[in-house]
Amino acid sequence: MTTMYAALLRGINVGGAKKVPMAELRTLLGELGHGAVRTYLNSGNAVFSSENDDTDALAAGLERAIAKRFGFEVACIVRTGSYLKAVADACPFPAEELEGKQLHATFFSGPAEPERFAGIDPKAFAPEEFRLGDQVLYLYAPDGLGRSKLAEALNKPSVLKGIDATSRNWNTVKALVEMTHG
Repeated sequence: MTTMYAALLRGINVGGAKKVPMAELRTLLGELGHGAVRTYLNSGNAVFSSENDDTDALAAGLERAIAKRFGFEVACIVRTGSYLKAVADACPFPAEELEGKQLHATFFSGPAEPERFAGIDPKAFAPEEFRLGDQVLYLYAPDGLGRSKLAEALNKPSVLKGIDATSRNWNTVKALVEMTHG
């Protein structure tokens, strides 16, 4: 059975480092045997179909292919379209009432236990807030991610040790849901 997936690449095409042209990423995914390949924006979002149902294996295969083709490592998180839809549906914030830049989803490569975030005092960052979901963290940052002190605290290596994480604004989350279901 063929499933639609989204590949979320971390830290590419930012500030001139780790350049991965989207046309080359589409070609690479096709060479890996995936179908219906499309990309969204220039920030490492790709959608594809595959008969492989192992998201970790799909991510590892893409990571190896990127390292071989481009000569650097990029963390990749692969999620099914149904997972992305569940993430959007479970959003604990009023997504319809917010601008896309105010709401973000940080996707984790594995489970992120609440204990990881126990040292972060939510009151110290108000009105910013975060909530944990299924391998995702929802972040409300009214002034955007670039100015968010809470995002900075949440992304410290001591908090994320042992898991990869990559964030997308809510507009991108909605677009990826649509692309994996369209």
